Amino acid sequence: MPRLFIVGGSDAGISAALRTRELAPDWQVTMAVADRYPNFSICGIPFYLGGEIPNAQDLAHRKAADIEALGIEMLLDTRIDQVNAQGKRVHAAGVEHAFDKLVIGTGATSIRPPIAGLDLPGVFLLRWMDDMFAFERHLETRRPRRVTIVGAGYIGLEMAEAMTHRSVEVTVIELAPSAMTTIDPDLGTLVGQELERHGVRLFAGQAIAEIAAEGESLRLKGPNNFTHEADMVLVAAGAKPDTALAVAAGAQTGFKGAIKVNRRMETNLPDVYAAGDCVETFHRITQGVTYLPLGTTAHKQGRIAGENAIGRERLFEGSLGTQVVRVFDRVVARTGFHDRDARAAGFDPVSVDSTQWDHKVYYPGAKPMTIRVTADRNTGKLLGAQIVGSYGTEVSKRIDIFAAGIFHGMTIETFSDLDLSYTPPLSSPWDPVQMATQAWAKSERDAARSQ
Repeated sequence: MPRLFIVGGSDAGISAALRTRELAPDWQVTMAVADRYPNFSICGIPFYLGGEIPNAQDLAHRKAADIEALGIEMLLDTRIDQVNAQGKRVHAAGVEHAFDKLVIGTGATSIRPPIAGLDLPGVFLLRWMDDMFAFERHLETRRPRRVTIVGAGYIGLEMAEAMTHRSVEVTVIELAPSAMTTIDPDLGTLVGQELERHGVRLFAGQAIAEIAAEGESLRLKGPNNFTHEADMVLVAAGAKPDTALAVAAGAQTGFKGAIKVNRRMETNLPDVYAAGDCVETFHRITQGVTYLPLGTTAHKQGRIAGENAIGRERLFEGSLGTQVVRVFDRVVARTGFHDRDARAAGFDPVSVDSTQWDHKVYYPGAKPMTIRVTADRNTGKLLGAQIVGSYGTEVSKRIDIFAAGIFHGMTIETFSDLDLSYTPPLSSPWDPVQMATQAWAKSERDAARSQ
């Protein structure tokens, strides 16, 4: 019986295992997980820490016993420390495992920015379940009154809300001029305003050079004589690919040090595939590579790696970096390119903002959304979209419509041809996303007439 061995039990690893089991019941599938938490939702960590998810076990999409019941062999608390690609063997603490095909899904690790004091008691990074439990223990045993978060990306924002739910005084410090650098700065300012509306203090455009212990407290220090006192610090500065195992085995790396793979998710090593946050990502618009560590992308890549490992033929069709985050009562989403990305890719981008109601305004509860559409001036090709709206206005599903349109190469004009649903409590005959693209077209017509 041929054997597929998978290193990693998060999104990419479990998707590869499930797809192989689905298509090739004659294959033996073994998955080695470095901790004891296979198929847990690390994206759900802030919601557990904030009390919205009452039980940590609820973060498990499937428990280990459920996975084993599907015929997948689980090796928990098993950290693979060596891969012999030529000999088709992996090693873990002196134990050797053979494979016919190998999928590496080692994920990413938290970026440790150049800040002195990252290893002090009370200073935390947050990536995996063990990180979450350590953070929780400190919260419960030390009862901090003031938590400072370094970084206003997705995890930083969600953790700011989570800690507010626990009645903790929260401060966020961000190096960039505004929160959420994956959206345009002026829209990021709206996110900052939402934080402050809920009592979160935001210092944007501020670097941190040092975290120092002062008695029972921690003091953060930065340029321009910046100083701030906290009881607990979370450093959420992003993620980088975890490639040490693959590199030691001879795998080539590329963009931002991620494992280089082709669209079949093959590495340069024979019969070795890689997927998820440890690999480069094929970009749908540029047809080149980038690095986009997203759970949605990892699931797709793992599925494709598993399918190809057993002899099928499937290509990864690319990512657009579609993302969404809830920040208290607002939802912020983006997909595709901003102006600067589009210009760098050789387009002549134009971005147009419009404000649209989420459903017919005569029906009670209608709320406005800010929608920014980016398209190519010359061809009208849809390149990107950003939306900021209230929770409950279906921002996430509306950015998905844009993502589907961009994925399939639609233009501003053809976007109005989409047959979308309508009832007054939920939308309008022209959905807000279509009214936003129509606003883009009108803006361009008006600009042409004025020349």
